[in-house]
Amino acid sequence: MTRSSVPPPVTAVMDAASAWLPVRMAEVESRLAELSSGYGPRLSEEAEATLTAGGKRLRPLLVLMAAGEGAGARAVRVASAVEMVHMATLVHDDVLDGAPVRRGRPTVVARSGRDRAVGVGDLLFSRAFAELAVDGGEAEVAELSSASVALVLGELAQRRDAFDTAITEERYLHRCSLKTARLFESACRLGRISSGRPGAEELASFGREIGLAFQLLDDVLDVTGPPERTGKARGTDLLDGTVTLPLILARRLDQGLESAELHGLDQETAEALCNRIAATPALEEVRDRAKGGIDRAKGILDSPDFTDEERELLGMIADGVVERYA
Repeated sequence: MTRSSVPPPVTAVMDAASAWLPVRMAEVESRLAELSSGYGPRLSEEAEATLTAGGKRLRPLLVLMAAGEGAGARAVRVASAVEMVHMATLVHDDVLDGAPVRRGRPTVVARSGRDRAVGVGDLLFSRAFAELAVDGGEAEVAELSSASVALVLGELAQRRDAFDTAITEERYLHRCSLKTARLFESACRLGRISSGRPGAEELASFGREIGLAFQLLDDVLDVTGPPERTGKARGTDLLDGTVTLPLILARRLDQGLESAELHGLDQETAEALCNRIAATPALEEVRDRAKGGIDRAKGILDSPDFTDEERELLGMIADGVVERYA
C-alpha cells in the first residue's frame, strides 16, 4: 500500500507523525505481502488479494503507536499478526454470511467457493500466530489467542441472535465488545507489551472505547449507505438478520417498527426498513453515543504514561473514527 493510498484517519496521522511511523507502517505492508506468498499460486493469490484489498489498517497502526518511536522489528511482526487475524475473521465472516462483495470487490467465497475461502482464512490465522512465535513472544501469543477466542464468541453470538428483533441493547453491546472492540483493545495492549513500556492497560481501555465507537458508527453506515461509499448494499446487516443498535433504538421510537420482521427481506424491503429507521432519531442517538466513547478514549490519554506526541496522534486516530462517518 502506497502512502497516497492509505485511507483516513491513517493518512492524517501519518502526515502528522515523526518519520519513524510511516517507515514502520511501510514495513508492515511489506511484511504482509511476504506472509501471503509461497503457498501455491491459487492460495497465495487469494491471501494476497485479501491483504491488499484496502482497509483502514487501524489495528496495526495502533500496535505501532502503542509501541512508540522505539518500535522495531518485533512491533512490526506484532502489527502484521494483528492485521492478519482481522483479515482472517473477515474471510470467515463472508463464508458464514455468503457475502458476495466486500469493499466493492468480490469476496473470496464468491470468487473461489467456500472450501477455498475457509482455507484462506485458516492460512491467515495460522500465519499470524507463527509470526508472533518468532523470537519467543509467549505473552503476545497468549494475548492474541484470547482476542481471537473473543472474536469467535462474538461471531457465534451474532449467529445465535440472527433475526431476533427482541434482543436487548446490552446483548448487542456485549456482542460488539467481543467481535470488534476486543481486537482494538488487543492491538493497543500488544504494542505496549512488545515495547516493555508502562501504560498497557490504559491503552487497552483506549482501544476498547474507539473499537466500540467504530462498530456503532459502522452500523449507522449500514443504514445510511450509500453503496459506493460502503462497498456493500445498503441494509446488508438487516438482510443477514443482524440486529444492530439503530434498529433496537428505532423500535422504541417508532411503534410501527415493533412488528418489523427481518425474515424474508429483499433489497427493496431492506432499503425501505433503512428509510424507516433513518426517519427516527435513532441514528443521531447512536452517533452521539459513539462520540461519547471517543471523548472517554481521549480522556484516558491524560495519563502521564503517554508522551505529547502519543496524545496528539492517538487523539487524531480517535477523532478520525468519527470523521470517517461524518
